[in-house]
Order: sequence, then structure tokens, then C-alpha cells
Amino acid sequence: MSNGTGRTAYIDGYRVGGKTGTAQKVENGRYLVNNYILSFIGFLPADDPQIVVYVAIDNPKGVNQFGGVIAGPPAKAILEDAIKALNIEKPSGGMEKEYQYTDKKYVTVPDVTGKSKKDAEKELADFNIEYEGSGETITYQSPEAGSRIYEGETVRLFTS
Repeated sequence: MSNGTGRTAYIDGYRVGGKTGTAQKVENGRYLVNNYILSFIGFLPADDPQIVVYVAIDNPKGVNQFGGVIAGPPAKAILEDAIKALNIEKPSGGMEKEYQYTDKKYVTVPDVTGKSKKDAEKELADFNIEYEGSGETITYQSPEAGSRIYEGETVRLFTS
């Protein structure tokens, strides 16, 4: 799901398979205007499915009428909860997402422990930084180095 219309269900490090749907509703043999059922069916891991989810949204108002745009994000949230509940481990060799300008990007958090605030700020330019402590040297960071989080999220730095 890193590419295509279902990319809104992409989960970093996991192979998600799925299909989006946009169905115009019919009444008395005629298509209704601006009245759709938008859907997404997804499963993971794609090569050995352990969870399947189907989300259908009937006639959403004031939004883009595409299944991937509307039904993909709630399906992603359900799949992420299932990963935690079923303890599904990340496989190796996942496909990287081809980002579009509107997509939030995952970024790997670098290790800045032992560095000065100034050096840490340079390395964490893609993140929001919060400090705890009054020192100049980073003694601990959260999330830990190597974690994958969205660009712009907060990294807390503890100093001494």
C-alpha cells in the first residue's frame, strides 16, 4: 500500500495489501447524484495475512468521493491497533512509500545523546524539540534513536 489509491493505509515497515472502492448508489434504476459508498479492504502482512479489515462509509458529505481518501485512514488505524493487539512483528525488506507533497513523511530519529544542544538541533531539524533540564549536553532522548516517527513530531531531549 505504499503506492496507489490505498496509500493512506500505508503503515511504515509493514506490507499492507488492499483495494479501494468508490460505488455510486442507485435508486429506482438511476444513479444518485453525489451519493456514494466509499470503501477499503485491507490485510497484513500482505505475504502472510493475519488480519483483514473492511471499512465502508455510506454517503459521506463535504469530502472527496474516493475510497482511498475517506475509508483508508480508519482502516489504517484499525490495522495499527491489530498490529499491537496481535503482536505482529515488522518484516524485513518492506517497500518504501512514494510520498506525495500532501503526505506526512516518516523519518528515522538520529542518536543525539552525548551531543550539545546546538549539534542536536542541527540533526533534529525535521522535528519539533522540547528540552527538559538546564544543561548543555543531551543525556537522554525520547523517542529513542532509530525510532520512525512522522516528520515534525516532537523529540524530547533531556540535558545535564
